[in-house]
Amino acid sequence: MTRAGQMRRYSRRLSRSGFQPMMMVTSDDRLPETAAVLIFRWAWRYRSELGPLVIAAATMAVGAIAHVVHHAGWPAIVAAIAAIAAGLLAGFGRRLGLTSLAERSYAATVVTTMGGWLSAAIAAGPLRGPLPQILAIGCLVLAIPWWTSHRRRARVRVERKLEAWPVIAESVGLARSRVMSAVVTAWGWQARFGLARGQTIADVITKLPAIESGLGTTRGAARAFPTPDNRAHRFELRVLEIDPHADAIPWPGPSISAIAQPIDLGPFEDAEPCRVLLLRLHALLGGMSGSGKSGGVNVLMGNLTACRDVVIWAIDLKRGMELQPWASCIGRLATTPAQALMLLRDAVTVLEARADYLTSHGQRVWRPTQELPALVIVIDEYAELAADTASYTDSIARRGRAPAVTLIAATQRPTQKAMGQGAVRSQMDVRICFRVRERKDTDLILGQGMLTAGWHPHQLNAPGKFLISAPGHDTPRRARAYLLDDELVAATAARHAAIRPALDQMSATAIGTPIQDQPTTSAQQAIPSPTPQSEHSDDDSPDALLWDALSLAGNNGIPVTGLMAATGMSRRWVYYRLRDLANAGRAVASEDGTWRAADCDSDAE
Repeated sequence: MTRAGQMRRYSRRLSRSGFQPMMMVTSDDRLPETAAVLIFRWAWRYRSELGPLVIAAATMAVGAIAHVVHHAGWPAIVAAIAAIAAGLLAGFGRRLGLTSLAERSYAATVVTTMGGWLSAAIAAGPLRGPLPQILAIGCLVLAIPWWTSHRRRARVRVERKLEAWPVIAESVGLARSRVMSAVVTAWGWQARFGLARGQTIADVITKLPAIESGLGTTRGAARAFPTPDNRAHRFELRVLEIDPHADAIPWPGPSISAIAQPIDLGPFEDAEPCRVLLLRLHALLGGMSGSGKSGGVNVLMGNLTACRDVVIWAIDLKRGMELQPWASCIGRLATTPAQALMLLRDAVTVLEARADYLTSHGQRVWRPTQELPALVIVIDEYAELAADTASYTDSIARRGRAPAVTLIAATQRPTQKAMGQGAVRSQMDVRICFRVRERKDTDLILGQGMLTAGWHPHQLNAPGKFLISAPGHDTPRRARAYLLDDELVAATAARHAAIRPALDQMSATAIGTPIQDQPTTSAQQAIPSPTPQSEHSDDDSPDALLWDALSLAGNNGIPVTGLMAATGMSRRWVYYRLRDLANAGRAVASEDGTWRAADCDSDAE
């Protein structure tokens, strides 16, 4: 309340008590006190700028007192100052937040200068000439770097902004929340806040636009994250004054050499790498045209092709426009709906063969190696797949984790119509969302309720920027995918083509790939196979029934399911017998995956 307001209030109280003075006489007795308060407030507000003057005054006061009390103690001051200066230049300076050598050198210079002057003042007296003049000149010279420091000015600006936080918090619905600490970063600043009882970080995320308005930042500059200790009643607010993702970020090269390692997709806004694991996790990439999905797929391909324990199959229904540059590293590339159908059908066959193998050996998961690699199927423009592929993609999504058959799908809008009526979308544990045109597409890509939870990919303003929802990534943090230009893609594909593994022998046999085209390794030889049966077995034996079915199939061949029905044996048994017959040159597989007796070729001639 102002001075005039206080006087009016006092006058009204006198009037109600019956006292009617002819004239109110004001007193100036409290004017000095008011002036002192104003000076104190001004000094506190500009305490950072006045810091050098305060230090100089304190140094002079200490020198005067020490000169009177113990003027012979100056050698101890010299030793202490030398030790402190050395510590500032070493690790102690980093602990104090002086991260750069220039900052530590400046601090050591200030300590040495003021310590030297203090030693002289203790010995001779602070007013002995020319010590006062030296103190004034030294204070001015050393204050110039302090006053012009960008970091100091930024911190002061942040502190003055946060002084208004109680008013801002009240207006945005976070009353009684408080500022705990604040630091200036390379891109802006961040502060840690304590929340009042009943408030959570979810409340903060929904109020970010209002917080930006209260702090006077640009739109989309504020982010809210849990604190490192994951306390429910605290959060970190990060404000970006410079966009670290303003320019494209060149790809530094592959970050993995095995599928069991997390892939670095690109940096978050705090320069921390965005790492995601794809082993036994299906992935969905979504976003509008031109948002950077193809760039994200290139980053994945650049890393996957560097792994010696991964076989890559790909579907690109743009006639190979996107994935053709990686063709030398891709085991199979389908560019038409018919080829895509055959590829997915064979992938399910591989899945089932591996599942049978795991079951027979009492194992639960397929552990990828160079001899027994994982199978990753990359699908660009998933929505263009024909309807008859839905059953295969659904089967891979539901059952592909244990046998290490992984699905990576990229599409613009993963609607129910585009993804089919099965479980494909619900089985995608890794969701990477680039910019979307409509807000409702957020929930299509990232999952139901993500938009209201603070995930806003419609605010991403450059190609390659994305949000990721995956194990270990449960808060909306913006990242930007690395950029691979055409020359880098070509060079990377040529370099990695020489290390690409072949599909394991069991899987190749399951889909009818000629065995002689697959390298036989010690690990693959360890896969057991039954002893071949004699040609003169009983007519009712499974081997005889298998041979009869192959012989009667003619040039059209017979699928593995037909052989299972004819023999009454399991899929695994049929695969092993077919492998034995193929090795002996008695059975061959056709291009569509069916099998027939090799004699049919000679009969046809």
